[in-house]
Amino acid sequence: MPKVVDHDQRRVELVNATWRIIARHGIEGATLREIATEAGFANGALKPYFGTKDDLLTFAFGHVFSQTNRRIERSTADLAGLAAVRAYCHEILPLDETRVSEARIVIPFWQKALSNAAKAHLHDESMQQWRRALLGHLTEARAAGEVHTTITDTDVVGHLMNVMLGAQITAALSPDEHAPEQLVAQLDGYLQLLSTGE
Repeated sequence: MPKVVDHDQRRVELVNATWRIIARHGIEGATLREIATEAGFANGALKPYFGTKDDLLTFAFGHVFSQTNRRIERSTADLAGLAAVRAYCHEILPLDETRVSEARIVIPFWQKALSNAAKAHLHDESMQQWRRALLGHLTEARAAGEVHTTITDTDVVGHLMNVMLGAQITAALSPDEHAPEQLVAQLDGYLQLLSTGE
């Protein structure tokens, strides 16, 4: 009887192999041959899943985004207001090796998106989803009397997004200078300013 292949699982295995290769050799070292070897597949076995490295990178970005969103959904399920904002940000900030690995996927995707309209559109849609969710939590927090700053919620969300996406870059490039506890303290300090209005 022929072996049943779980194609979705294979794609995830290839994404995980891509993370490991990029961590060791950077995006230029992440050739399809290297990724196939890392995943334990024959080189030709990748073709049915990803015709090019760009195809793999696009899928990897989507996988990272979905994985992050699943964590966000779990961590914010019973929270509201600023507590939900804090938990939301924690799932994007590079606070452990999984999230740093995700940053290593996202950064080369950003580079490709600069000159690829389809990738830029995918990235913009993804970021807009996060902005809308954070804006909803902030609106809720302000209505509950948790936020006292005169800065608009839209500007607060913009600041949070810049901090989180910037942290992904710095954690990947200079991890020793951006420890998880520092990132958490910086976020908490900003949220404290929002709550006191100072």
